[in-house]
Amino acid sequence: MSWRIEIRHRTGYRYESPVESSYNEARITPLTTPAQLTLDSRVEVVPGAHVYRYWDYWSTLVHAFDVHVPHTELVVTGTSVVETSSKPAAEATVGWPALAGDEVRSRFAELLAPTAYAPFPEVITEATAELARRYQPREACDAVVDWVRGALRYEHGTTGVSTSCTEALAQGVGVCQDFAHAALSALRSMGVPARYVSGYLHPVNDAGVGEGVEGESHAWVEAWLGDWLALEPTSGSAVGARHVVVGRGRDYADVAPLKGVYRGGPCANLGVTVELTRLA
Repeated sequence: MSWRIEIRHRTGYRYESPVESSYNEARITPLTTPAQLTLDSRVEVVPGAHVYRYWDYWSTLVHAFDVHVPHTELVVTGTSVVETSSKPAAEATVGWPALAGDEVRSRFAELLAPTAYAPFPEVITEATAELARRYQPREACDAVVDWVRGALRYEHGTTGVSTSCTEALAQGVGVCQDFAHAALSALRSMGVPARYVSGYLHPVNDAGVGEGVEGESHAWVEAWLGDWLALEPTSGSAVGARHVVVGRGRDYADVAPLKGVYRGGPCANLGVTVELTRLA
């Protein structure tokens, strides 16, 4: 089954006093992959700016721009049309001995190491040591999803973009970003290469054609077991046609939708809206 989805992602900053200059990067354009085809995309900036594109180290499409006119508001809008399909579940072709071998550990060193968002706290290493003893890698990945969903309760607004999985687990609550970081920490601490996936999730399973709904950015993970296996730690459901991939990396820091630096007054207000419309 395939979906055709239009995505409109708008981010607006309002400043207390004029900003003289700013330098920015946006990662809001869906990738084209074997399970996903981006049919149309554009990124618009107000005030007007020259936007150039490049592919970053992790193969995410980046729109970079800088603004050198005084402004008290910056608005970045990304609009895309993407066709998605359900990808067959990956089969595990490696076991624990291969994952522990030098070839895998060297090839995926960056996706096995702890990060600021996904360190290896004791609460995770103790749990995953037991999971690795009880299960083979494929079953252990599912067990990690179950463990994360048992350790965290989804609650919007309880954490921020700088929250680590250690902090979220201590509170017992978080959002999709926190669920993804906890899953990454658990998988990597077991020796399973894992990467953070940033994108969108259409929230309505049986959405009607032409029906626009409010959404938001979403995060899930992929684990390498000889092929990449997509895992949804927030809901525990399968990753399918309602998921739209924008970028992949070690954690949120590699794929933040919009980041930059500026010179001027402090930000007084930040507003983000995401609208998803099923076209077919």
